[in-house]
Amino acid sequence: MVILKSKHEIEAIRKACQVVAECHRTIAPLIKPGITTNEIERIFEDIILKHGAKPYTKGYKGYPYATCASVNDVIAHGFPSDKPLKEGDIVTIDTVAELDGWLGDSAWSYAVGKISPMAEKLMRVTKECLDLGIAQAQHGNRLGDVTSAIQRHAESNGFGVVRDLLAHGIGRDLHEEPNYMHVGKPGKGLRIKEGMVFTIEPMITEGTYNMTIDPDGWTARTLDRKLAAQYEHTISITAEGPQILTAQ
Repeated sequence: MVILKSKHEIEAIRKACQVVAECHRTIAPLIKPGITTNEIERIFEDIILKHGAKPYTKGYKGYPYATCASVNDVIAHGFPSDKPLKEGDIVTIDTVAELDGWLGDSAWSYAVGKISPMAEKLMRVTKECLDLGIAQAQHGNRLGDVTSAIQRHAESNGFGVVRDLLAHGIGRDLHEEPNYMHVGKPGKGLRIKEGMVFTIEPMITEGTYNMTIDPDGWTARTLDRKLAAQYEHTISITAEGPQILTAQ
């Protein structure tokens, strides 16, 4: 069941989302060769705690960190580590903050120094997929309008769209309905309504969209070990159009 939120509840979610947005604003200029994802983890956790919020993923179903740090061929759920990032890497940092019982969720991909033309294109197209999806998240449209826009743009650029990891509704729980893939057909799927709050978070791959899970039970990698990128916003649906609650 999709839980529609009141304007008051959406404002409470926005406050949690803005904690996450501050994390990303803070880290963006700091990501350079030599920084470790454990350092990024500590910075994010410090910001979240400073606001009286909680790092929601720390302990969620046994996950041990406040962030997911996914480098190069890791699609999602990578563990932070003490291994320095190097020139040419791309890294996706994903975090969820809980404030007063409400959740905000956003992931962002970052270039580490100078990256390859392919990595630049992958990151650019993935961000464009997010923007195109958000533009279709209008009251009265269907989820297929969102997902088909993402799928068409990614595939027309020669990239894959991950199927096995889903976007989701969000509020007091991290994974509310709707849970959905970023592929579909226009005019199909759940009707989008005012009061819905959900993530749009395309995970786009250089090669195959198929993936494997590492022995740690979390780290999702591309099957062909080619690059992956992801951009994610939490949005709310209003009569005037989608609102980006995690806007940076």
